[in-house]
Amino acid sequence: MKIILATQNQGKVRELRELLVDEEIEVLSLLDIPDWEDVVENGVTFPDNAALKARVAVRRTGLIALADDSGLEVDALDGAPGVYSARYAGEPKDDERNNDKLLHLLETIPEDKRTARFRCALVIATPFGEEYLTEGAVEGRILTLRRGSDGFGYDPVFFIPEFARTMAELTLTEKNTVSHRAQAFRKVIPILRDLKDKGNLLQGEF
Repeated sequence: MKIILATQNQGKVRELRELLVDEEIEVLSLLDIPDWEDVVENGVTFPDNAALKARVAVRRTGLIALADDSGLEVDALDGAPGVYSARYAGEPKDDERNNDKLLHLLETIPEDKRTARFRCALVIATPFGEEYLTEGAVEGRILTLRRGSDGFGYDPVFFIPEFARTMAELTLTEKNTVSHRAQAFRKVIPILRDLKDKGNLLQGEF
């Protein structure tokens, strides 16, 4: 069974493949689609943007498409960067510049006021027009310095008290026990099983 995850981020692809390792599901990405053009993510919520990407991917491939929109919400910044997380420091999107901007804006904020959460909305779109939404969130706080090198995005500055480490200091297996995206991905598994049982799959052009 083939599905497509509407992302070029191979970190996200690895996370989903790890969770689906026992499901006999092959996960493709946008790198497998020739001449893919980025979808304009002009939704006002994470589910809006996820749905936009999933709908384009299912139309292009004929496969069940999954798309997530994830971001960081910092309480001291009134929920920013939110849906603008990937391009917080402007175009082109750049993780290092985004983290630099975030740390600069929080320079004067004390540790107990640096609370934040990662939030994920994941939309599944089928070739038959069906759509499903799953979500996840994980609470933490923003450090003053980067720590760890195994993650991406804001992972190096996002500290999880439960592990006493940043998201970027966790192994992939550890990350998949707690992350916002893993929570949303895990909720997808029974939906995919149900679609498979119904025979509600197309193999598209791949």
